[in-house]
Amino acid sequence: MKLSVRGKYALRALTVLGEHYGPGVVRIQAISDDQNIPKRFLEQILFDLKSAGVVESRRGVAGGYRLAMAPDKIPLAKVIRHLEGALAPIGCISQQFYEKCSCPDELKCPLRSIMKEVRDAIASILESMTVADLVARAIRLRQSPDTPIDFVI
Repeated sequence: MKLSVRGKYALRALTVLGEHYGPGVVRIQAISDDQNIPKRFLEQILFDLKSAGVVESRRGVAGGYRLAMAPDKIPLAKVIRHLEGALAPIGCISQQFYEKCSCPDELKCPLRSIMKEVRDAIASILESMTVADLVARAIRLRQSPDTPIDFVI
């Protein structure tokens, strides 16, 4: 799995929306300015996240975007799978985007075995991390940017 610019921008936008979670909306221009994301690209990303049920929008002068559910109910894996596809580094071990392997014996392939462990580790972390975790980490990093962040929240 490699996170594209689209995926990174989506997670950064969701962090902003998570920080402002509530009944109000955040204007797309505010997200664009805050995160230095091109507005047109951000519009496409948010539209895609809306189709996934992750965000909601309100049109008009007082329009904008907000999370469709609480930040702690949005796993990062859901967002990344929707935008990027498989979490697996190779297709023959993907649980949701399986691709036929070209190995002579898929079950005895050492590369597949190792990549399955990699996939399981990635999936475990991203399934357990939510937009709320992104928000918490963003706040901690702003408060003490020189402190190393470990991988456990």
